[in-house]
Amino acid sequence: MKMKRSLLLPLLTPVLLLAGCNQEPEGQPVLRTEIGSGVAEDIPGQAPQNKADDTGAIEETEQSERASVCRDVTFEQVLLTHCTADPAIHRIVTALSGADGKPYRSLSKLASSRGADAKSVAFAVNGGMFNGEGKPIGYYVQNRNRTKELNRSDGPGNFHLMPNGVFFGTGGTWQVHTSDYFYRMIGDRPDFGTQSGPMLVIDGKLHPKIADNGPSKAIRNGVGIGTDGRAHFVIANAPLSFGVLARFYRDELKVPNALFLDGNVSALWDPATGRMDAGAALGPLIVIENRE
Repeated sequence: MKMKRSLLLPLLTPVLLLAGCNQEPEGQPVLRTEIGSGVAEDIPGQAPQNKADDTGAIEETEQSERASVCRDVTFEQVLLTHCTADPAIHRIVTALSGADGKPYRSLSKLASSRGADAKSVAFAVNGGMFNGEGKPIGYYVQNRNRTKELNRSDGPGNFHLMPNGVFFGTGGTWQVHTSDYFYRMIGDRPDFGTQSGPMLVIDGKLHPKIADNGPSKAIRNGVGIGTDGRAHFVIANAPLSFGVLARFYRDELKVPNALFLDGNVSALWDPATGRMDAGAALGPLIVIENRE
């Protein structure tokens, strides 16, 4: 979801547009929440996503012959889909634009652009926050090419609810860390990277400003790295609070660090099951590919 979520707004207040950080172009109206206060603003015209395309999958790609690495689970009475990427059999890349240089803005367009290569995709998800043009507002690296520097500025919304963080990796080593840790400790440019926020779990503890179960509910997703190096992508199939999503990572997956990717535009493409979420325009994408 684009530049996000204003603070301390009453329920069902009028639409409020926020300019992106560093004078980024202004985004479209979106659901904005404050994760610590329990105050939510439900902006008209931005319904929860996770609805399939009319066909359930795009015509240009065939359903994968591989078994899905995603499974449905229920946690605290909320249905989630949990997808696991294993560095032994998967690689991860970020994707933003097609050959024309224009952001894909949807998983279906990403799939169409890949043609026959789409068969190598295990799954794909939205990959961080973005401005009105679909471009990342934080650190972004694709194929070792950095197109956006680390964003450590102050500002409104969930992206700036510090600490935020970076999901990044080189080869089969994938990591999630706070942006401050990344700034201090990571010197080499990774193969891929995307910045989002806030962090959900930090060194095994919940983000200090996340309420236990605030009234703000949305379709949300995140990513966390287990102690075995596997990446855990989780997307809600029904609206849930930040607290529920964060506790799933901490208590069930037991990952030391997990990062919020987005809310209310969250989407999953799972070729093995034919799932292709559609809805609001997206920005950066994370693609998990099968190693051949």
